[in-house]
Amino acid sequence: MKLKGFLISKGYTEIIHIADENTEYYLNSFSTSPENKKEVDSFVLDYITNHDLSDSIVLLQEKN
Repeated sequence: MKLKGFLISKGYTEIIHIADENTEYYLNSFSTSPENKKEVDSFVLDYITNHDLSDSIVLLQEKN
């Protein structure tokens, strides 16, 4: 929840979409401007590492 709040408060996105996979998995997605992509990628990866969330969060790459 805090990560989603930071993404919105830093202006990387205005809304985060949530899809329930089942009771164990939730898919959260958002879009950001191309200018922010590298900064957002770094922010999210650092956040996951700094908060020891690598066992809880899996990043999926967008299909082109």
